[in-house]
Amino acid sequence: MKIDYNILEAAKRPEPTEENLGFGKVFTPHMFIMEWEKGDGWKNARIQPFQNLSLSPASTVFHYAQEIFEGMKAYRQEGDRIVLFRPTMNTARMNRSAVRMAMPEIPEDFHLEAIKRLVDLDRDYVPHEFGNTLYLRPTMIGDSLTLGASTAQRFIYYLILSPSGAYYPRGLSPTRLKVEERYVRAVKGGVGASKTGGNYAASFKATADAAAAGFDQVVWLDGKENRFVQEAGAMNLMFMIDGKLMTGALDGAILPGVTRDSVLQIVRDMDIEVIETEIDINDIKKWAKEGKLTEAFGTGTAAAISPIGEIHYDGEAIIPGDGQIGKMAQHLYDTLLGTQYGKIADRYGWIEEVPVYEDR
Repeated sequence: MKIDYNILEAAKRPEPTEENLGFGKVFTPHMFIMEWEKGDGWKNARIQPFQNLSLSPASTVFHYAQEIFEGMKAYRQEGDRIVLFRPTMNTARMNRSAVRMAMPEIPEDFHLEAIKRLVDLDRDYVPHEFGNTLYLRPTMIGDSLTLGASTAQRFIYYLILSPSGAYYPRGLSPTRLKVEERYVRAVKGGVGASKTGGNYAASFKATADAAAAGFDQVVWLDGKENRFVQEAGAMNLMFMIDGKLMTGALDGAILPGVTRDSVLQIVRDMDIEVIETEIDINDIKKWAKEGKLTEAFGTGTAAAISPIGEIHYDGEAIIPGDGQIGKMAQHLYDTLLGTQYGKIADRYGWIEEVPVYEDR
């Protein structure tokens, strides 16, 4: 499929800046967009100026939440080399989300080309400072004009880019988490393994309650027995127990994170045993009291590694190790960011360079 270009004149593009970026608040001047129609497939692929979408109030995305998205980043390395981190994992995961949500898949080679072409066009907006990144948000929404409760017959896919500041502007620091004992995030057979907006909207109430109580995020337990750890906010969870790394098994209720997969590869290559299994929150509490829980941290695209200093559960504070950043969390953080920014060698072939396209 050919990608058409409608490019803003250079004089009409805002000057790149790295002041007060925050996360997801500033956007580059261009976006990618295309549509899917039943019987026609994907069509009208184009890069155009960033602009609002025009949707009918009857659009199915508003009524039945048929929507998926991805989150990934572009990094600026030495010599102004712009790279992506394991982007094929994101394109593959988006297609798995699409299948689960009864939405059309996107040919992965084309999807990756569209991503690279847009990032190339707006490469001036990839931040220069270490820790700052260009965040990529691929999104697909249902757009049939009907109130019937069924899968849409028309879909819109678009990609927008957001220069974003460092997740830890003052350095890596431990977080305080509260175990959510009332609400649940996902169940086996549901959509917990898909990146769909409803998963996140359903988490906002518990997250707001935790924040009001002085915590940074919530720890989600399984929806059946309310005791097995799933995720923390939008992060996968990991625990160092007696020198072994434990994390929840991918049982259909946990998102298969790209950073999660990367961490497990790095740790296995350190000759450290990795255990993917159901983890009972009561066992975590017991291990902490016995001194076996030496570290806990979250993994995800936004923060890479987020060390955990406290997990509040059943009226008690579970403290991993001494409550500070552990050696494993620091090592993984340094390794991931070092690879992404080209400070250390890419041992696994995870980095893909964004070429300069001459045919736009």
